[in-house]
Amino acid sequence: MNSIQNQQPRCGLSSFKLKGLGTPGESPEKSPEGRMEGRWPARGGVLLCLTISLLLQGRGDSFAINCSGFDQHGVDPAAFQAVFDRKAFRPVTNYSVPTRVNISFTLSAILEVDAQLQLLTSFLWMDLVWDNPFITWNPEECVGINKLTVSAENLWLPDIFIVESMDVDQTPSGLTAYVSSEGRTKYDKPMRVTSICNLDIFYFPFDQQNCTFTFSSFLYTVDSMLLGMDKEVWEITDTSRKVIRTQGEWELLGINKATPKMSVGSNLYDQIMFYVAIRRRPSLYIINLLVPSSFLIAIDALSFYLPAESESRAPFKITLLLGYNVFLLMMNDLLPASGTPLISVYFALCLSLMVLSLLETVFITYLLHVATTQPPPMPRWLHSLLLPCTSPGRCCPTAPQKGNEGLGLTPTHLPGPKEPGELGKEVRPGETELDGGSGWTKTQLVELWVQFSHAMDTLLFRLYLLFMASSILTVIVLWNT
Repeated sequence: MNSIQNQQPRCGLSSFKLKGLGTPGESPEKSPEGRMEGRWPARGGVLLCLTISLLLQGRGDSFAINCSGFDQHGVDPAAFQAVFDRKAFRPVTNYSVPTRVNISFTLSAILEVDAQLQLLTSFLWMDLVWDNPFITWNPEECVGINKLTVSAENLWLPDIFIVESMDVDQTPSGLTAYVSSEGRTKYDKPMRVTSICNLDIFYFPFDQQNCTFTFSSFLYTVDSMLLGMDKEVWEITDTSRKVIRTQGEWELLGINKATPKMSVGSNLYDQIMFYVAIRRRPSLYIINLLVPSSFLIAIDALSFYLPAESESRAPFKITLLLGYNVFLLMMNDLLPASGTPLISVYFALCLSLMVLSLLETVFITYLLHVATTQPPPMPRWLHSLLLPCTSPGRCCPTAPQKGNEGLGLTPTHLPGPKEPGELGKEVRPGETELDGGSGWTKTQLVELWVQFSHAMDTLLFRLYLLFMASSILTVIVLWNT
């Protein structure tokens, strides 16, 4: 018995007989009407057989695997030899019918997301399922065998590829495929895929990315191959979440699909496009970037409570500013190499606030220096604005509220540690020297300008807090959106 029974249409010469012809072996006779009756000529039978064979082209052959001897010697490779010889051709019995290939995949690892090159590197298993009508057998005659594993090199394989892939296919050799008794072929292919992905890093490190895997055929159009789903999308998502191996920077959110057609010239190709949504785990960046930066900017804000006359206030702010710059240089490797993420705007904002804080300290220090050395005459409108700040409970809580009530002045004892005689001497009963004809002595002018300096310090501090709070809240709202 042959390994494979090839059942083809047979053309027997004795099988064809015209009306009025005799049986084979009889001599032709003439009918009463003078017509010739007899056998169909052998030559004509050959021509008719050839014509029928040509008409039946494209229907192909029906193969059935002969399982004799499987129970004694195992599977005989010769039983599949005729199928292996056809691996270069699409396995169909009618070439006008397209082959349907069902696709699914399992995302098992997200290896790398390169924001600079806009590339996603992942590892997945691609599952392909199709029918091969040339591989069928009766399980009852084959010792109950319902499924076999066959080397993929001996079978026809659909040329399915990922359109976004930017790397050479490095599929390992020696893979096998499952073949059922009905001819259903299942082929699992491991792939390390480096694909193009449009990455938006503006919301880094709280960003979500949507990448696509588009499966399509390289050669076969919709007339020869149609693509379908082997599993539902929710099954692919659940399986990928369960088997994903990396617990690093990225996590899988979900998978969706679309089925567009791809037109190349006059050819139309079938496609299945999967949308893979991933999200970055921000804990690493919160601990290493946001928390230290927030601590430094908070300490800079608290430094305003140091006395304005203190000589350590400006050096303290300079030290904070230098430390923040060193921090940014050390943490630069954690930031994306391209684009302008929102966290970079946040860092630039914090740095600007520190610089403004230092400039404010320099300005207040200059005012105090001028007030204690060469105080200029104070305009009346400025003095009228300063009067409310000298009342109790107003914007200058640190300035003493005792002294000359008529001018809103304080005693010569100013806030903060000072040397005796630093701000001028007390007004003696006989002192009548006025400064510039303004009606105030030099000591009173010193006290007025010192009060003005403290008022400006408090005002700028409140503006600083308002600007810092509004800016940080804006950044947080943008991150949440």
